[in-house]
Amino acid sequence: MDAPTTPLDVLRRTFGYDAFRGEQQEIIEHLVGGGDALVLMPTGGGKSLCYQIPALVRDGVGVVISPLIALMQDQVDALTALGVRAGFLNSSQQLEDRRTVEKAFLSGDLDLLYLAPEALAGGSSATMRLLERGRISLFAIDEAHCVAQWGHDFRPDYLALSMLHERWPDVPRIALTATATSNTRAEIATRLNLDDARQFVASFDRPNIRYRIAPKAEPRKQLLDLLRTEHQGDAGIVYCLSRASVEKTADFLVAQGVPALPYHAGLDSRTRAENQSRFLREDGLVMVATIAFGMGIDKPDVRFVAHLDLPKSVEGYYQETGRAGRDGLPSTAWLAYGLQDVVQQRKMIDSSEGDLAHRRMLAHHLDAMLALCETVDCRRSRLLAYFGQEGTANCGNCDTCLEPPESWDGTVPAQKLLSTIVRLDRERGQKFGAGQSIDILLGRQTEKTTRFNHDALSVFGIGTELSEPQWRGVVRQLLAQGLVAVEGEYGVLGLTEKSGPVLGGQRKVMMRREPERVKSRAGGTKVAKGKPAVELGPEAQSLFERLRTWRGAAAKEQGVPAYVIFHDATLRQIATESPTSLSALSQVNGVGENKLAKYGEQILEVLAESA
Repeated sequence: MDAPTTPLDVLRRTFGYDAFRGEQQEIIEHLVGGGDALVLMPTGGGKSLCYQIPALVRDGVGVVISPLIALMQDQVDALTALGVRAGFLNSSQQLEDRRTVEKAFLSGDLDLLYLAPEALAGGSSATMRLLERGRISLFAIDEAHCVAQWGHDFRPDYLALSMLHERWPDVPRIALTATATSNTRAEIATRLNLDDARQFVASFDRPNIRYRIAPKAEPRKQLLDLLRTEHQGDAGIVYCLSRASVEKTADFLVAQGVPALPYHAGLDSRTRAENQSRFLREDGLVMVATIAFGMGIDKPDVRFVAHLDLPKSVEGYYQETGRAGRDGLPSTAWLAYGLQDVVQQRKMIDSSEGDLAHRRMLAHHLDAMLALCETVDCRRSRLLAYFGQEGTANCGNCDTCLEPPESWDGTVPAQKLLSTIVRLDRERGQKFGAGQSIDILLGRQTEKTTRFNHDALSVFGIGTELSEPQWRGVVRQLLAQGLVAVEGEYGVLGLTEKSGPVLGGQRKVMMRREPERVKSRAGGTKVAKGKPAVELGPEAQSLFERLRTWRGAAAKEQGVPAYVIFHDATLRQIATESPTSLSALSQVNGVGENKLAKYGEQILEVLAESA
């Protein structure tokens, strides 16, 4: 077999796809021609092909710098399955394995070499000396947002990568990230010495992901309802803010019959590695994690990402939800969001280390996230606007488009709440959290209202037109709009500069009214009109499950994740088209020459047995 020589040739014969997507071809040709590039492309958009194909076309070895040591083995396994000569060097290796890879690099028997950024730190490491002895075709800096000080995942070791251009001025470089605002993008370019690089900014839209944000009631039960009614047996990630919440949520799901694993920095490294490996290799597992988990997770069949706590920024939210549906199939991004989330985040900002500018930056990130949660407009459009891109007025695949919420004039309730805060402060010299203010407005005779004589306040009982959940929604939205502040260690409520015009009647306060929820069979609530899906027919679904069973056995035998064999999307196409020859099978997306030779006959046998 002749070696592929053009990018399209490599795409077809090695990766099994007929055509490039989006700007892939332009990026690849620019890099093959020796140009530098800064690429912003959403997760699942095909970033890795943008450096893998040029590395196969150009002379030498493509060096990929990635912070994801735990995933390098899987990345190399996936390339090896395609017939690509790939290796990695990192601290997890035995000396003998390291020497084997080094020898292959020096002799030109590698196409791609993966390294961690710390291996290049200081500029005089053994790895640097090794690179100087070999022939390098390109440098790819993955997860490039890690270089940005105010990005969501800063890594100091990335700062040293600016020296690559000084040491290898003629080797093209490509920096890639899935999320970056224009400010973060500028910082990446400056810190990596890529100011003259051509920038490629793909659309941030992930049309296969359905965005849903639900008022937080009993979040674990809400999550369970989502899994039982829409994602039974699916792989997914659940993000929690604290380690304790991770453990409790994982235990809760397991007790309810959902296979779930915890992941957070408090677990020992062996447990984390084992849980991550199981998640990648087994079908249908749910990983419950802090944000310590997930960057670079190349599992294409994650069908949902759920947040049980409010993310700190839109960039973080986008990055985390982007781990769903990398294969392009319908997936869900679900977030439970409540008043306590806002209070907690505001308190964390006020008590955070750093100067005033740093706290303002954190507050800006939170305000943007709150605006996304409270919008009555299309969530996808709001998300795209944050990254400086335009969306349609109605995407048809987020909760606000599927079941549009109403806006209502909340000026009077806002005035009542602000008046309660004023009365407590001025008449009693007291400040309380949201719960006590709501009890006063509802006229509740509690131990606390009696003890502090709050039933004598003029505002006592003036808010009975709204229920407690509705009042909590009012407080949440006033906090989101900056009309109420969270103060001190105990999160008491106070006024802001914006409160005066509302109290004085000079400013109207519009609020979001949540649509009525319909009870599901599982006893929870549903918002969207069912699961976004391109469902297979009964026969194709049965065949798809047989193919998945075969793939699982093959993956277990080889000790690799199932997606290394084939993606779900490839198996779905096979199940739908049911090819009867190797020639027909070769036309399926994701079936390249190496995989056709290795698995083709086995697949045809599965299809024949099912006929």
